[in-house]
Amino acid sequence: MKHVYIAVVGTGGVGSAFISQLEALSHRYRSHPSTPTSLSLVFLGRSSKSLLSEFHNPIPYADWQSLLAASTTPALPPAQLLEYLSKRPADSRAVLVDNTSSQPLADAYPAFLQAGVSIITPNKKAFSADLALWDAIFSSASNGSSASAAAGAVFHESTVGAGLPVLSTLHDLLDTGDVVTRIEGVFSGTMSFLFNGFMPLGGGGGAFSAEVARAKSLGYTEPDPRDDLNGLDVARKLTILARIAGLRVAGPTAFDVQSLIPKALEACASGDEFMARLGEYDGEMDRVKTEAAAEGKVLRYVGSVDVAAGAVEVGLRKFDAAHPIAALKGSDNIINFYTRRYGANPLIIQGAGAGGDATAMGVTGDLIKVLRLTR
Repeated sequence: MKHVYIAVVGTGGVGSAFISQLEALSHRYRSHPSTPTSLSLVFLGRSSKSLLSEFHNPIPYADWQSLLAASTTPALPPAQLLEYLSKRPADSRAVLVDNTSSQPLADAYPAFLQAGVSIITPNKKAFSADLALWDAIFSSASNGSSASAAAGAVFHESTVGAGLPVLSTLHDLLDTGDVVTRIEGVFSGTMSFLFNGFMPLGGGGGAFSAEVARAKSLGYTEPDPRDDLNGLDVARKLTILARIAGLRVAGPTAFDVQSLIPKALEACASGDEFMARLGEYDGEMDRVKTEAAAEGKVLRYVGSVDVAAGAVEVGLRKFDAAHPIAALKGSDNIINFYTRRYGANPLIIQGAGAGGDATAMGVTGDLIKVLRLTR
């Protein structure tokens, strides 16, 4: 029996869904015909507290929520968590599942990898911060350029497109010798939902402020919608894709990102104040909408990577009604890969690009990749 010890940091929507998927996966791997493997949940962490278990006595999946709620152990900083995982039994493996957006934890990834702890995560900050961290992570990973056979592996499929196979597809294209010339798409479920309501195919749609309010009420936006409308989330995803494609992009603020926050509202003291005043500026978006309609086109908020030109952009663009991006429904993402092999017709990936279950599926898929490497 192989033993893999799993530490989960972040137990919100994605973390809870992942633990549920992990429980099902653990039953299958325990009875694996060739390499039976015990997947033991030994650590849970959130911003205010932690739950640690002895390695021989893992946290029961059925009781993790009540046990974590009752714990009086404070949150562990990354160095202490690494020290704990380094004390695992010999001939076993450890995996850190980071479901947070913590920069300090991301900064510690190289140390975890060098200590033999594999990492799976939807944390975009780890891979879109400065290039020095990107280089340090992949020079420390066994599936990067590390010279150490004992190093941990790192996978981050769900940093772009949740459970959609976006990064794995890009890696496959490049690894099989294709030349990726351009990547283009709608990378935000929030922006997809917002513009499908603001300017649907066939005309109509509500005022921009009303559509933002509707998206917020349905839970599609962050608590403060400015965190979506500033475009930074999409810019982080484009930074990751561009780097995988070979561009040395310095970070998500190193290229043109169109913010949809009116200049006069950038200094609002709160999200509530911003929402209360956003309707005052509906005229600006209405003018852009009218211009697009006059051309027989619709507006969509997209990101693009022109690999050949070394250019990355995020912002509003107009599309003909027949274009796949124009026909996107609901909060779906769509990613188009233009390559030499596929010619004029791109390889298209489309589907839910957000949500706890979908994102957790990408994380669980990455765990399976780690388990395959450790057989």
